[in-house]
Amino acid sequence: MYHNAVLLNEAVSGLNIKPNGVYVDVTYGGGGHSKEILKQLITGRLIGFDQDHDAIENEIEDKRLILINNNFRYLKNFLRYHEAIPVDGILADLGVSSHQFDEAKRGFSTRFDSSLDMRMDMKQEISAATIVNEYQQQKLSEVFWNYGELNEGARLAQRIIEYRKTKTINTTADLKESISRHIDKRNEAKFLAKVFQALRIEANQELEALKVMLSQSLEVLKSGGRLVVISYHSLEDRIVKNFMKSGNFEGEVQKDLYGNTNVPFALIVKKPIIPNEKEILENSRARSAKLRIAEKI
Repeated sequence: MYHNAVLLNEAVSGLNIKPNGVYVDVTYGGGGHSKEILKQLITGRLIGFDQDHDAIENEIEDKRLILINNNFRYLKNFLRYHEAIPVDGILADLGVSSHQFDEAKRGFSTRFDSSLDMRMDMKQEISAATIVNEYQQQKLSEVFWNYGELNEGARLAQRIIEYRKTKTINTTADLKESISRHIDKRNEAKFLAKVFQALRIEANQELEALKVMLSQSLEVLKSGGRLVVISYHSLEDRIVKNFMKSGNFEGEVQKDLYGNTNVPFALIVKKPIIPNEKEILENSRARSAKLRIAEKI
C-alpha cells in the first residue's frame, strides 16, 4: 500500500506548473505527486522515474505520462531519448516509500524479521546482506559512520565481523542479534533505524545517485524552471541545501573577478517547508520531511 504523498500541495505548488510545460517526477512511487501534476497540465507532458518495479504497477493511464523503470541517475539520458529537454520542473521525493517499509520481505523495516535485502531495484547485485557478510571491517565501519552517523560504527563493524565467523547474517533478526550488545535499549528503535539507514544508503548508493541527478537537473532545466526536493534525513538535506545554494555539494558560492556571486539558482523558500501536525498524524512518514524549492536563473 502506498500512503498519501508527503507535502503534496506544497511540493506541486512549488513547481509553478504551466499547463503546457514539461515536468519530471523522479520518484514516482504510488503516483500521488504525479496525479496532482497531471491535473494541472493540459497539453503538457510528465515523465516519471522509479527503479522499483512495484511502483511501475501503479502507472496512471494517461497519454501525457511516460513512466520509466530506472534510477533517476539516468535522468538526462532518458529525457534526451524522449526529446524532453529542456524541462520546466523536476520533483524528487527522496527516501523509502511507505510501501517499501510496509512490505516485510523487502527488509527495509526494523519491525519485521525478513530477508536482509533493502534493494530498491531488485535487479541490482548488492543487498544489505552482501554488505554485512562481505565488507571488510574498515569499510563496514565507514558505512555506519558516514551513512548512519553512528559513533559506535567501529564497534558495530567489529562485532559483525566476529559474528559472521560462525553464522551468515541472512535476516534482519540475524543483524539485530549480531549487534545486540551495542544496542541502547532506551533508544532501541532510533538506534536500529540508523543502522538500517546506513546499510540501505550503501546498498542503493543513494547519496551518489542523488548528486548525479541534481547535477543533471541543472543541465536539463530551462531558465525559470523549478527544482523541488523533499528529503528525510540530514545527509540528503545537506546535499540538496548546498546544491541549491551554490550549484555544488560543498555549499561554496563562487565569485567572479569582480566579486559578484555566481549561483545557478534563486531560492524560492529560504528555510525548508515542513509538514504540519495534522499531516504527521495522518502519515508518520512525513515526520522528518523537509521541502526545498529553487528556480534556475
